[in-house]
Amino acid sequence: MATKKTPEFRTAVQIILVFGIISMLADMVYEGARSANSQYFELLGITATQVGLAFGIGEFIGYGLRLLAGVASDKSGRYWLFIFLGYGILIAVPFMGFAKNWHILVTLVFLERIGKALRNPAKDTILSGVAQNQVGIGFAFGLQEALDQIGAFAGPLIFTLVFFISGKNGLAEYQTSYRLLLIPFVFLMLFLFYAKRKITSGNLLPQAKMQSYKNEKLQPIFWNYTAFLFFCTVGLVNFSLIGYHLKTEQVLADGRIILLYSVAMLIDAIVSLIIGKIYDRLKEKTGCKTSGLSLLLFVPLITLVLPFFALSTGVSYVVIGMIIFGAIMGTHETIMRSAIADMTPFYKRGTGYGIFNAVYGLGFLLSAYGMGRLYDLRMQTMIVIFACISQAVAVFFFFRMKRIMKHDMRI
Repeated sequence: MATKKTPEFRTAVQIILVFGIISMLADMVYEGARSANSQYFELLGITATQVGLAFGIGEFIGYGLRLLAGVASDKSGRYWLFIFLGYGILIAVPFMGFAKNWHILVTLVFLERIGKALRNPAKDTILSGVAQNQVGIGFAFGLQEALDQIGAFAGPLIFTLVFFISGKNGLAEYQTSYRLLLIPFVFLMLFLFYAKRKITSGNLLPQAKMQSYKNEKLQPIFWNYTAFLFFCTVGLVNFSLIGYHLKTEQVLADGRIILLYSVAMLIDAIVSLIIGKIYDRLKEKTGCKTSGLSLLLFVPLITLVLPFFALSTGVSYVVIGMIIFGAIMGTHETIMRSAIADMTPFYKRGTGYGIFNAVYGLGFLLSAYGMGRLYDLRMQTMIVIFACISQAVAVFFFFRMKRIMKHDMRI
């Protein structure tokens, strides 16, 4: 790792900050929309099962396609092409403000997810490549996620502000809010062009070679980690169901639901910074790059208690639940992404991130549809049982990873 205050360190930090600003603006766009989508669809008369299936398929498409995008970016080495295409498709979100047919809206949701699929493996590969020998991967992803969540916090506030000014929360107000998301999209594309020029001129990334791609392989610890990730995700109550629950049970008004989501994203940012730094320190202390994985036990344990709070009808319990939700997402976005970089060689990293995201998306699909279906059947107890079983299996795979880690340290 480069010494602080060296030119390499300063350049790497600048690049991470620029990527953070890009992610911040992107999150203003798509997290602003995601905080309102469930409630908006409820206004159109869509059931919880349909909402869960629509968003579950969207998540699966978004995460599943990352496998193809990751492999393709590794093989071609054209990471910037995938990044620009992915961010450009984000224009679909402001277009939601011009659509009234819910089938068109679902298509736009799918397009937004496809864009994220195209850009994420390539973006994470570049970010980890810059950070690995300069500032620490945990710090890089933690800082990026913190800036990222400022956007996730600000985006929903656009909807809240429109509701507050108009004094209404009908279809027209939702559509106006979606259209306003065009502003951060334009700034996002400008910063993206700047980032490419900065990284290219700094020549900080190794050039991917086809021979290196073919020779390097993913190790057993990666596949155990993938199984752990799947069961953590399939037992996670996501916000599409939480938002729907709060709306149908009239626990909170629409504006307050979105505001609560913003608070969760703020918690996400704080947790990301703290846990990313702890992750790097654990690695430095032991001298083993997989030592930070010990923190992953935190994920299933805290995910386990989420449905008890988030699906309550008591406001104070729901607030606690959303704080927990924010902490979970901060851990997912920091440690889980950092771990891939520490488990995979650079020229296979896009593939690693692609597999990671495909499995993550499959878990979201099963979670969104399964829990949405159980909710429609008024079987909330089964949601809790389902979450408990999933997290128990995740803990099993965690300890399998620990055994592999100990073996690697002895070697």
